[in-house]
This record gives sequence, structure tokens and C-alpha cells, in this order.
Amino acid sequence: MLDKLNNIGDDVYQTWSDEQRREEIGKLVEGFKNGLPVQILCQLSTSIAGSSALAAGHISAFLPLKQRKAIVKKESGDNKALRALLESTLLQAK
Repeated sequence: MLDKLNNIGDDVYQTWSDEQRREEIGKLVEGFKNGLPVQILCQLSTSIAGSSALAAGHISAFLPLKQRKAIVKKESGDNKALRALLESTLLQAK
């Protein structure tokens, strides 16, 4: 039951247009700029977009590559798991 509740947002996001997804991820990026933890930005963006690669594509529309690289470096430090999350969501954009 709890697993179904955790995935409820994913089901809703699948019905959204690409434009709706980008708009919502843009709001998350603004939230990040105002103090939202980067992990939440990455996790929610991935859920909304459907994958970390798609999330990275949306996020790249709002943050330049240089800034995204700086975020990864600053926020992850020596934490390899966090670095992997941030790189997959912030730097994977094509």
C-alpha cells in the first residue's frame, strides 16, 4: 500500500504534457535558488520528467552547464552516492 502511495505522483506526471513538466521543473529550480535542497530538486524533477536524463534536459533549460557543474562540486563533496545522483540529474543533458 505504501509503495502505491509513493508512486501516485508518478502516475499523475505521466499524464502531463512536456510543457507542463518543464514548467513545474522550472518552479523547482526557482525553489532551489531560494533554498530548496538540491536532492529534492533532483528527485522531484526525475519523478516529474520520468527519468534522470529527461530531468537533466529540463533543468539545463534553467541553469547553465557551468552553474550545474558548480552545484555538483559544492553540494556533493566526498559523498559518492550524492555525486552520482547530482551528476545523473544535472549533467546528463544532451
